[in-house]
This record gives sequence, structure tokens and C-alpha cells, in this order.
Amino acid sequence: MKDLIEIRWHGRGGQGAKTASLLLADAAFNTGKYIQGFPEYGPERMGAPITAYNRISTNPITIHSNIYEPDYVVVVDDSLLETINVTAGLKDDGAIVINSTKDGDYIRSKLKDYKGDIYKIDARKISMETLGKYFPNTPMLAAIVKVSKIMTDDKVLLNINLQKNLK
Repeated sequence: MKDLIEIRWHGRGGQGAKTASLLLADAAFNTGKYIQGFPEYGPERMGAPITAYNRISTNPITIHSNIYEPDYVVVVDDSLLETINVTAGLKDDGAIVINSTKDGDYIRSKLKDYKGDIYKIDARKISMETLGKYFPNTPMLAAIVKVSKIMTDDKVLLNINLQKNLK
């Protein structure tokens, strides 16, 4: 893992982007990393666009602002591609993880001039098959852990289960 990884999440209120960013922060903290996990809201209502952020580092984090040049972007709702420039500031060597069943060419066309890696996941299908309900944040959390290599799959599962059992 490089010293500081910054992740920006785009979703809609009620889809769990904020929760996923906080779960990732908790799991990373439990593995000994320094973390930040925080949301930014617009109109606070179900379905409104929201942004959440993570900073994860092996060293103390002294930055206290939104993330303007993320290493990774997670898009929980692909309809946001129509209205939000989700790749704004995304580093050239970064990656974007998108919950979508749409064609790859369509997705690429909505990402402006972004030339980096794109990972597409059908979070609805995975969520329905594994959880029996539509919680898109859960597969998206697993996908960003896998793509970013912040921690191993086993560590994130162990630490999320630990948080669940403590409540």
C-alpha cells in the first residue's frame, strides 16, 4: 500500500455510500492504519446525491479537507454519471469502480476524458443473490477493497464482523 490512499464515494441518500465509507475506515483502523471517513451532504433527503470520503494511511493524516484528487472513485449509482463529473480530479494512475449493468462504451463516454482503469460491478445482482435485499454498498465496499488492495479480503471481513458483533 502506498503511504496515503484517498477514495471518493458518489451515491444517493439511502444507498449506503456513507455507511460503506465509514465501515472501510473502521476496518482499516482495526488493521493499524490511520484513517478518515466522512460524508458531505447536499439536500439531506432519500435519493439526493451524496459524496463520502476516505483517507487511509500508514502514517498520521494531517490533511483535513474534502478530497479533490482521489486515487479511487466509487460510484454506487450509475445514474449520477449523467449529472456529476465523478472523475473530476481522479489521478491518472487511479481507478473508478462503478455499480452498473450498462455497456462499457456507454460508461466510458460519460466519464469525460478519463483514460484510467474502470471496474464495473453489478452490485444489485450480487446483493440480491448473497443478501436477499438490495444493499449496493456491500458489494461496492468489497470491490474497492479488492481494486485498491488497502487490505486483504479476510481482514476486511473480519473487521466488519467485529464491528457488527460489538453493536
